Amino acid sequence: MAEITKEDIRKPENLVYKKTELLTDKPLSYCPGCGHGTAHRIVMEVLEEMDIQDKTIGIAPVGCSVLAYEFMNIDMQQAAHGRAPALATAVKRLNPDKFVFTYQGDGDLAAIGTAETIHACNRGENIVIIFINNGIYGMTGGQMAPTTLPGMKSSTSPYGRDVHMMGNPLKMTELVAQLPGTIYVTRQAVHTPANVRKTKKAIRKAFENQKLNKGLSFVEIVSNCNSGWKMNPVQANEWMVENMFPFYPLGDIKVND
Repeated sequence: MAEITKEDIRKPENLVYKKTELLTDKPLSYCPGCGHGTAHRIVMEVLEEMDIQDKTIGIAPVGCSVLAYEFMNIDMQQAAHGRAPALATAVKRLNPDKFVFTYQGDGDLAAIGTAETIHACNRGENIVIIFINNGIYGMTGGQMAPTTLPGMKSSTSPYGRDVHMMGNPLKMTELVAQLPGTIYVTRQAVHTPANVRKTKKAIRKAFENQKLNKGLSFVEIVSNCNSGWKMNPVQANEWMVENMFPFYPLGDIKVND
């Protein structure tokens, strides 16, 4: 029998790709290089590995995240813009035996949905909030969001965000970590295999917390928006590492075991 070399393993015809059954077969409609697809897969893999897919309800509001129900092969419910935590609260209280999570972007969660986010976290609703932060309104034209960095250009801040005129970026994850109802608050990323593993571990911990009725778990995923940032995917990832991560540092912020 011939010895298998590294070159053989790297050949495309020899690569084995196993897709979780909890992702639909519909091609992803996100921009090439976007982190949403990776985040979707991680969440669905966790649900499959925990064998809770039949007990889980996802809530997707307005923004790029609204497309999640086209790709996640579980029970999903759309919410009005910013209202996902309020809807998730109702779903969980009416179905306490279900696993409930929201999947939200920064324009949704940190702008129109600020009140719903803050109060759900403060009450300690036994849900999981997954927060994709790319520092911009991605779906509607690349406008400045509450998370847009100082000096960062967008379609509504073409010369960069001026904090004296436009205010400071909102660090939602640090903010909700101060609230008594949050049990686990973390910030992760999905741009490298190592970060994907860390993010998957964080999401698994969040759903395990819900299983144990511990309270609200909040998982932020810092991502790119190469279309909104007017960069190719490689440039966007590099810009994210050099600019987003110093302002939004990765790692666990609050862990109450």
